[in-house]
Amino acid sequence: GVQTCALPIFITNVSMLVLNPIANPRLGYHPERDLTNVAYLGGSPIVLSVNAKSGITSLADFIADGRKTGKPLTYSSSGVGSSGHLFGESLAHAAGVKFEHVPYKGASQGLTDLAGGHIAFSVQTVSSAAALVRGGTLRALAHSGKTRLVDFPDVPTFKEQGYDMAMTLWFSISGPAGLPKDIVQKMNSEINRAVQLPEIEARLRRDGLIADPL
Repeated sequence: GVQTCALPIFITNVSMLVLNPIANPRLGYHPERDLTNVAYLGGSPIVLSVNAKSGITSLADFIADGRKTGKPLTYSSSGVGSSGHLFGESLAHAAGVKFEHVPYKGASQGLTDLAGGHIAFSVQTVSSAAALVRGGTLRALAHSGKTRLVDFPDVPTFKEQGYDMAMTLWFSISGPAGLPKDIVQKMNSEINRAVQLPEIEARLRRDGLIADPL
C-alpha cells in the first residue's frame, strides 16, 4: 500500500516570526533556522475597542476622555512586544494621552476583562475582537486598515480620524525546517487557490482577515 506521512503544518504570524524573536532572544526557536515559510494567508487590522456600556462612541471622545482623567488609561494586548502593544504605545505618543499597558498571554482574556469593565480599552486584531464587536459587547472605535472593512462598514479607520497609522497583523502557514521545495511550492499553490475561493474569502473577511495571496 501507499504510505503517507503527516507533516506538522501550523498557522504563524508576524509576532511569532518577527516581533517575539526580537523582543526575547531566549525563545526556544529561531524562525529562519527551525521553520519553513509556506504561504502568506492575509492580514488583520488592529482595532481599538471599548466596553459598549462606557458611553464612548468615537475615537475623538475616547482621546478627550483620556486627557481629562489625568490617569493612564489601561489597555490590553496579546503580550509585551506584540503588535497591539506597539500600536497602543504609538497611539499614546501620537495623541498625547497616557496609557498603561496590561499584557496578557493571548487576546481572549484581555477582551473578556474589557467586557467585564476591568480595563479601559483593548488593542487587538479585528479577527480577535470581531465576535464581541458584532455581538454588541464591545464597541470598535477605529481600526488600522487603509480603508473601511466590508463586514464592519461603520468602523472608521484611524487615518479617517486624523491619525496616519495603518498596519495589519499578517498570518501565514509554516512547517518544519527543511521541507522539500517541491512540497512547499505545491502547498503554496493550493493554499493561494483556496483562499481566493469566494466562500473561503468571505469567511475570512467576516472575521476581519483580508486574504491577499502572494
